[in-house]
Amino acid sequence: MQEEEENLEFDNIEDENPNQEAFEHFRFEVDPGQTPLRIDKYLVDRMQNASRNKIQESANNGNIFVNDVVVKRNYKVKPHDVVTIVLSYPPREIEIIAEDIPLNIVYEDDSFIIVNKNPGMVVHPSYGHYSGTLVNALAFHLKNLPLFNSKDPRPGLVHRIDKDTSGILVIAKNEEAKTKLALQFFNKTSDRKYRALVWGNMEEDEGTITGHIGRNLKNRKVMDVFPNGEYGKHAVTHYRVLERLGYVNLVECVLETGRTHQIRAHFKHIGHPLFNDADYGGDQILKGTTFTKYKQFVQNCFKICPRQALHAKTLGFIHPSTNEYISFDSEIPEDMATLITKWREYTSMREE
Repeated sequence: MQEEEENLEFDNIEDENPNQEAFEHFRFEVDPGQTPLRIDKYLVDRMQNASRNKIQESANNGNIFVNDVVVKRNYKVKPHDVVTIVLSYPPREIEIIAEDIPLNIVYEDDSFIIVNKNPGMVVHPSYGHYSGTLVNALAFHLKNLPLFNSKDPRPGLVHRIDKDTSGILVIAKNEEAKTKLALQFFNKTSDRKYRALVWGNMEEDEGTITGHIGRNLKNRKVMDVFPNGEYGKHAVTHYRVLERLGYVNLVECVLETGRTHQIRAHFKHIGHPLFNDADYGGDQILKGTTFTKYKQFVQNCFKICPRQALHAKTLGFIHPSTNEYISFDSEIPEDMATLITKWREYTSMREE
């Protein structure tokens, strides 16, 4: 699949893998003498293997930008416009350097490896993150396997989690396992459960958040929810409140789909951003009192867990070799566990 994505250049521009970050693959600056022209017509004349239908699909999925803003397929280019196309995988020229980085390995066999990723570790190399990533560590740990070579920026990866999200990841060790595992994620048959600390007191003990997720129309680094479904991709998050801690709630999230920043965007959409999620407004004091002592408490909590309070706790799927269902669990990391303890202590003091 990866070879097809790279060799066909523009054939995969509709970007079917929503779990990856955005990487710029193409850039054009419109000539000074260009007359107004629909962007799909403009691009089809300038790109190898680019059909107009592919370009229109790309625009529908939010992959085409003009001057860093997402545009629709009927946008008309004008002189000096900067047209960029982003995809969910980095360009092939990034070389993977094997690095001896410690890994928290939960399980390993001949088909795959389960890793509990620490917060702050980027999953795969990208611009600004050429080393120190999970893939760099895997390239060293699995250096004798054909799948892990310096030319593939995503060897064995079938899903990912954000840099500052901790938790469980599965990495395939051969092509057969990669294909079978990837199909389970694509067909939504894998089971994923997360723990998140969110701002506010949820009205219901459990519920479902539904809303198309796509890149923000002004800031492509973050995602937004589009309830009417005209933009973005269908996304469903189920949640259950595990613990009410005053001005925050600890929730369990079950993903029915796997969109970029799905939990983070969905909870912001319903008014309960993840605690200390800077990209989605959770790094502000959103609930509580005006007392200075409380504000200092929250600031201290931000320092304890300097990231979004989100952990990929469990992962279940059908084993690609034995066809048996297996599942894996992980402990909540120290920073998030300490954060939850602090809120428990604060809540108990308020109730006394």
